Amino acid sequence: MSQILKVNSNTDAVLAKVRKVLCAGGVIAFPTDTFYALGVDPFNAEAVNRLFELKKRESNKPLILLINSKVQLKLLVKEINPAHSALMQHFWPGPLTLLFEPRSIIPKNILAGSKKIAIRHPGNSIAVNLISALGQPITAPSANLSGEPPPVTAIQVQHSFGNKVDLILDGGACLGGEPSTLIDAVETPVRIVRQGAILFSEIKKSLHNLTPLASSEVRG
Repeated sequence: MSQILKVNSNTDAVLAKVRKVLCAGGVIAFPTDTFYALGVDPFNAEAVNRLFELKKRESNKPLILLINSKVQLKLLVKEINPAHSALMQHFWPGPLTLLFEPRSIIPKNILAGSKKIAIRHPGNSIAVNLISALGQPITAPSANLSGEPPPVTAIQVQHSFGNKVDLILDGGACLGGEPSTLIDAVETPVRIVRQGAILFSEIKKSLHNLTPLASSEVRG
């Protein structure tokens, strides 16, 4: 079975081990704002391909990247428009994922054929510290086989993947509930792609004086 490391007072030692695993092309599981996620170095093509195989994820489904600062974001995207800025100010860090136009630095297997990249600044301190330890963004699809319920505990991750995940960080139970809300703010009007932990009505309020909003149904 995969090794489970509890995140306790010896956090630096744990993060050093995690960084070593990721830099070697390994796959880890870690807690986020809602569920446990699978993390790899997004710039390691072999690690990203392994992640797709591990989850049995369709090759045309892009991956979300987690960041810990606007500095990181600027390196990944072509533009941060006023709608992006307003949403980031209101809901980051937290369970809101935004779509951006990617720079050429984003690997093709992360985009999976999409012309946009999904990015989130998590509020979970373990996830943020993990990104800091790696020194760059990290992938964050839910730590489950595609089609199965996303896990809220480290043990659930272990039961799903056995020894196929190199390391599992146990930060206690995640909140669960809804996944992150996914918003496309590249185009006008702003559009909801996936309803999640943040209601679209709250998104509308944050942009009320900025830009027209879509009133269409949520796209699955």
